[in-house]
Amino acid sequence: MTDPIRVLVCDDQALIRTGLVTIIDAQPDLEVAGECGDGRSAVDLAGRLRPDVVVMDIRMPVLDGIEATRLLAGAGVSHPVKVLVVTTFNLDEYVYEALRAGASGFLLKDAPPVQLLQGIRTVAMGAALLDPEVTRQLVGRYAARIRPTEDTPQDLPLTPRELEVLRLIANGLSNNEIAATLVISRETVKTFVSRILTKLGLRDRVQAVVYAYRQGLVT
Repeated sequence: MTDPIRVLVCDDQALIRTGLVTIIDAQPDLEVAGECGDGRSAVDLAGRLRPDVVVMDIRMPVLDGIEATRLLAGAGVSHPVKVLVVTTFNLDEYVYEALRAGASGFLLKDAPPVQLLQGIRTVAMGAALLDPEVTRQLVGRYAARIRPTEDTPQDLPLTPRELEVLRLIANGLSNNEIAATLVISRETVKTFVSRILTKLGLRDRVQAVVYAYRQGLVT
């Protein structure tokens, strides 16, 4: 039997934090390694407990979730921790900054428990989680903040088909939706996604979305 996925829960609202802990601990493949109510405690606990995933709120005292995420998973962190941001939709102006800070995924607090649990598992496996609707509404809305580089799509080391897949990722399509759009198998889509990430030196789909906007592939 494989070891359970160890999760650190960080939310300043005790009621919500208790609910998250209860939901997670009820799963045989998940285990709550610790809980806290502010970003500074999250950084300290993550350093000591080394959880597989940190479930992180954004608005918190002492140190907010964005800065905590940057300290846990940002550029230059020697031993990054996977962070899943879970917050309310009316804080969407912070989502792009959280993703830039190194978060591997983003979920809304009103998402059903099964979606939260699957999100934790997805991020723990090294994949990114960004709900397609969130991609369209949030990353698209704040795309103006992403400054295009001097490179053009023609300069990118991608085949025409890979460029097509990258555009679809940036438009918020899931692997299943991309497969249906291009009339190819889901496994083929996964292969394309893997090639794209490798060729561009990107960590996950979240970075791919930001990259596509930065390159001007989508607007």
